[in-house]
Amino acid sequence: MTETAAPAHTGGIRLEDLSFAFATRDGGALPVLDGIELVIRGGGIIALIGPNGCGKSTLLRVIAGLLVPGTGTALLDGSPITGPDPRIGLVFQEPRLLPWRSAADNIAYPLDLAGWSPERRATRVATLVDLFGLDPAVAGSRPSELSGGTAQRVALARALALEPAVLLLDEPFSALDALTRERFDLELLRLWDRAATTIVMVTHSIPEAILVADRVVVLSPRPGRVVADIPIALPRPRTIADLDEPAATRAAREVRAALGDAAASGSEPGRDEVTDPGPVAGDAAELVS
Repeated sequence: MTETAAPAHTGGIRLEDLSFAFATRDGGALPVLDGIELVIRGGGIIALIGPNGCGKSTLLRVIAGLLVPGTGTALLDGSPITGPDPRIGLVFQEPRLLPWRSAADNIAYPLDLAGWSPERRATRVATLVDLFGLDPAVAGSRPSELSGGTAQRVALARALALEPAVLLLDEPFSALDALTRERFDLELLRLWDRAATTIVMVTHSIPEAILVADRVVVLSPRPGRVVADIPIALPRPRTIADLDEPAATRAAREVRAALGDAAASGSEPGRDEVTDPGPVAGDAAELVS
């Protein structure tokens, strides 16, 4: 699969015939991804959408270098992804902040690992606090003292601390109420406009996918395959009102049709089958989504 008119920009991702399976307790394999072919231009935004258990989260972790594909290749700017890379940031569904560190120290954590000096860390953290609209008064607060929205802002700031070329988002706003989620989607677009980071976002929300993304990629039931790659013909910058535009309505119809066709082409695995693959893959079970 190729994409035309891709500008010269870092953060380009290419997935070539990529497959992945978890090991099971009986020595077999639980196929999760199968033959994924996908090209994402540097600075672009795509949304991954599909039924539960189709491998969306697993795909993010392969791109992040946390999981090694069984077959095929994941490339960042033409080079194979062989492990965690500071050029790639990952934000989980839950903030996953370190409870013993303050909000500011959580943001600074990647900078600590990278060996930044205290002065340089403080300057970068102050920049991120301002960028994400965080109240400076909460910088010294522990995660248990933060609201859900503030904690997720801190998690996003931490992911962007090293200015990665790629930002992977695994349903980061799903726990927020609808109005707060819409506001965060618009804030994400504002941040993207300033940072020009490549974004791959997993979501179950069709309106969210259409509001945020250049393209919506639909995966089939497990093992996940790309069954549709739908461009979103909405100009930027975008607002919530754009979801009422005919282009958004057409895109939503195409996404729903692709999801329906995907469901008809294969049965979605049962809950127990997905969430209990066995002791060998047990720790990674939550990735199969």
